[in-house]
Amino acid sequence: MRNLFIITFVFFSFLAQAQLTSKEEVTPELASKREAQKKEITSNYLALKNNLLISDSLAVVKNAVALQASLKNFKFKKLTLQKMNEATAARKEIIELAAAIEATKNINKQRKVFQSLSVKFWDLAPKFKAEDTALFLQVCPMTSAEWVSDSKEIKNPYYPKNMLTCGEVKASL
Repeated sequence: MRNLFIITFVFFSFLAQAQLTSKEEVTPELASKREAQKKEITSNYLALKNNLLISDSLAVVKNAVALQASLKNFKFKKLTLQKMNEATAARKEIIELAAAIEATKNINKQRKVFQSLSVKFWDLAPKFKAEDTALFLQVCPMTSAEWVSDSKEIKNPYYPKNMLTCGEVKASL
């Protein structure tokens, strides 16, 4: 019995040491990889918004595909089970909305879906935002349409010809 206790103690000691070593060696690399994933998600969303600004529906389709791929690869961390389920469901909705944007080449239909996508994206933006990135929730007061930008400068992706500078910053991260 005593030998079993000693073997168990030694096993758990090695296990504890391995976990500490693992955390020291892997954490910076994993943190860097996670930041890169966050930057990719944000960059794909912003590229989608920027191509709506210039009314390039084909580029919007490519950005929607890229956004879907980057979201599928992202794993949420440090959330309770309930928050994890909510975040996962919201991510799934964003992926579905991006797929709807991908499915059409009509720029007006893409903008309509982008409105819903932007609201969902902002809800998860604190989890997607890279540490060195500032994000701003902007809204067009004429239509209440919202979008996320990395600049305080207003460039309305919904009405770039008629109301390019119509809008205001509603919140920031």
